[in-house]
Amino acid sequence: MHPELTLSTIEPVLRWLNIAGLSVFAVSGALAAARQRLDIIAACFFAIVAATGGGTMRDILIGAPVFWMSDSAPLIICLVVAVAVWLVPLRWWPVRALDWFDAAGLAAYAVYGASKALNFGIAPLPAAAMGIVTACMGGVIRDVVADVPSIMLRNELYVTAAVLAAGLFVGLDAAGIAAPWASLAGAVAGFALRGIAIRWGLALPRHDG
Repeated sequence: MHPELTLSTIEPVLRWLNIAGLSVFAVSGALAAARQRLDIIAACFFAIVAATGGGTMRDILIGAPVFWMSDSAPLIICLVVAVAVWLVPLRWWPVRALDWFDAAGLAAYAVYGASKALNFGIAPLPAAAMGIVTACMGGVIRDVVADVPSIMLRNELYVTAAVLAAGLFVGLDAAGIAAPWASLAGAVAGFALRGIAIRWGLALPRHDG
C-alpha cells in the first residue's frame, strides 16, 4: 500500500511544482476557450481538462487514486484560475502567452508525474514515461476539445522538453540527489528547452521519407 498523496502531504518543492503545473495548464485551457469566444462555463471545463487530463491518465496507469477525485483542491485551483483568466480581456494577453504557460506546465508536470510514479513503486524508466504522459496529455486534450491543431504536430521541441525534464529528474534521483535539487533541475531544464523552442523555433529534423 502506498500513502495517498494530496497537496498538503507532498514534499514542498514537488507540491509547488504540482500547483504550478495545475495552475498554468488551467490558464492555458481557459485562454484557449477565451480565444474561441466561449462562455465562462466552457472556460472552466477547458481549464479542468487541460490541467487534469495528463495526471488522470498517469494515475490510472500506475494504479493510484485519481488525484482530483480524492482531493478537491486541484478542482478549486482550476475553477479560480479559469474565472480569473476569462475576466481578463483578450487584448491584454501576449500572442504566445498560451505557449509560455503551456511550457511552464509541461516542465512542472513532467517532474511531478515522474516523482509520483516513483513513489508508487514504478521503475525509473516507466516512471519517466509517466512524467511525459502527465506533461503532454493535458495539452493534447485541450487542443482536441478546442478543435485546433494539436501542439504535438508543430515542428518544435515539445515532447523532447518533457523527456529532458522527467529524464533528468529520474536520473538525478537515482544518483541520490536530494528531491528538491533533482526536481528543480529537471523543471528548469525542461522549461529552458521548451522556451528556446518557442523563441527560436528549435526542432528535431523531420522525417524525409
